[in-house]
Amino acid sequence: MERRLSALLVDDERLARVELRRLLAAHPDVEVVGEAEDVSGATRVLRARRPDVVFLDIHLAEASGFELLDEELGETAVVFVTALDAHAVRAFEVNALDYLLKPVSPARLARTVERLRSSLSGQLPSGERRLTLEDRVLVQEGARTELVRVSDVRCILAEDDYSRLVLTDGRELLVHESLKRWESRLPPRHFVRVHRSTVVNLEHVERMEREENDTFRLHLRGLAVPLTMSRRYAVRVKELLA
Repeated sequence: MERRLSALLVDDERLARVELRRLLAAHPDVEVVGEAEDVSGATRVLRARRPDVVFLDIHLAEASGFELLDEELGETAVVFVTALDAHAVRAFEVNALDYLLKPVSPARLARTVERLRSSLSGQLPSGERRLTLEDRVLVQEGARTELVRVSDVRCILAEDDYSRLVLTDGRELLVHESLKRWESRLPPRHFVRVHRSTVVNLEHVERMEREENDTFRLHLRGLAVPLTMSRRYAVRVKELLA
């Protein structure tokens, strides 16, 4: 039997802590071992209990939750919980395990608990975990860092050692990451390779048309030019779209 995971709740609003405790009660493998309303209180619990995870609000009454990261956290994972997503990029830059927006939904929290369990057991190394459509991923284009929702990616095109993310708002981001690595992280029932240099989000597929030379044209919503797809990949796409 797996051991229970210990959790610390840090929020300056008592009702917010009560609600998060209620949501965590649905996960018998997680035990709340302490609560705090500020950084100093959280520090005392961290040093005394060394919990597996701290659910941390960013906007505390007298300080930012980021100040807690100046403490020696050891192996304690951090999950930010906040009503605003303005600090999401910074949260991922400091290697937070996850980032939850209030009000926290039970389904989203369940994914966080699963991610926590996998991370602590060593099943999924940090930065290599499988993403979901609802997740956001940190990407860097040149000197600019941006947080992109996975569901907003229409397709990804390989360009040598780089990949071009085509987004639903019409923008394209050229990032230094291989198509193979994207394919290993993206949800396989939604993102599929249709060409040796192309991965598409099936949520954005409008239709596929067969050409005379045994290739296919794949039309994506919002994309003016259809993508080329071979018969080899078409079989898999048809299965997933059925």
